[in-house]
Amino acid sequence: MLDREQRDRLLGAVDAAHATALLQRAVAVPSVTGDELAFAALVAAELRAAGADEVELAQPQPGRPIVWSRTRGTGGGPTLLLVGHLDTVRVSGWAERWAGEEREDPFAGAVVDGAVWGRGSADLKGGIAAVLCALRTVRDAGVALRGDVITAWVCDEESGEPGLGRSIGMQALVDAIEAGIVPRADFAVYVEPTRLEVLPAQIGFLIADVVLEGRTAYFARPQEGVDALRAAHRVLEELWHHGAQLARGAADPLLGRSALLVTDLSAGGLIAVPGSARLSLIRTLLPGEALEDAAQQIRAAVARGVADSEVRAQVDFPAGRDHPLGGLPFRTPSDHPAVSLLCESVRTVAPGRGTVGGATFWSELSFLEQHGIPGAYFGPGDIATAHTAQEHVEIHELVDAVKALSLFIAGHCGAGTIQGVHP
Repeated sequence: MLDREQRDRLLGAVDAAHATALLQRAVAVPSVTGDELAFAALVAAELRAAGADEVELAQPQPGRPIVWSRTRGTGGGPTLLLVGHLDTVRVSGWAERWAGEEREDPFAGAVVDGAVWGRGSADLKGGIAAVLCALRTVRDAGVALRGDVITAWVCDEESGEPGLGRSIGMQALVDAIEAGIVPRADFAVYVEPTRLEVLPAQIGFLIADVVLEGRTAYFARPQEGVDALRAAHRVLEELWHHGAQLARGAADPLLGRSALLVTDLSAGGLIAVPGSARLSLIRTLLPGEALEDAAQQIRAAVARGVADSEVRAQVDFPAGRDHPLGGLPFRTPSDHPAVSLLCESVRTVAPGRGTVGGATFWSELSFLEQHGIPGAYFGPGDIATAHTAQEHVEIHELVDAVKALSLFIAGHCGAGTIQGVHP
């Protein structure tokens, strides 16, 4: 528990102008998935400038970085991991949307209407800037910590680039934790944009690609063909029926219900019976649901759709993350002490914020949960603007995130005496 003097020293040491400028500099270094190395170097330099005792930049694959740091405490306190991804999605359509305006360059970090705009500003360079500034704040306030603060910044989280987005950076991080290279933390905060909400639960997901092979035939002799498009219609009916069953299932208080969405369909022939059809879908899962079971249900629905036909069906699950079939859901109890402390820290600086919710997106905290590290998502910015030409972070929200993280770091790791004030 922080005393009033510690709290006031921390809040008084927050530098709003520095936080804004740092986010602008972060946005100015492009880091689309596969090209994260330059931004990783900037983050490493800023960690050293913030007083981290150890800073390491490694490349689990050539040109694909992870950065981690350790700020040592005096001993006897819990260890905290602050984590996020270095990469962003591409900028297609951004310049066209803002042509002739200050926001036209997605890497300019323009300040418009009290917000920093640009690719990655919310997802999630705002969170990275908030952590870097919080570390600097704790140092500048002279608040000694008992526990260590670890940060880790990984490549390859986003999935917009062909062949990439497989969480190789996060896998390298958990391997390093298991090997004892990176210290194991008692709690992790992953700084995805949450608008300062605290999200200790996450959906899981799997993506399925379905290929249906029939036999094409000249349009005037349809009886000689096997119509894959007609089979796709039956498969769609089965999948939609399965999705309707999921929609009637029990709702999770933070995450809602599981869902299935068909996202793509293609078929056709050149004035002929369609000989093949393809469709894709995404299935979300709640904590407690198994990806193996979800995959088998999808296979069964497809099999029913092609039953009593000559159409051959193949179902693949191409988006493995922390599971060969996809990404796992996770839950940290909402009353976990660190979750409660983070909420309290937010409410101290931003009354009305700091509520508990659920992540109806997937990111990489489930990797850590599988290795015994509980955690929650928290950061400035709105996930709804991520990946769009509306991506921005309000400056007051960025500064509130710095303040809240400063209080949380000191509270979680155990603040000792204020250096230079007490003996």
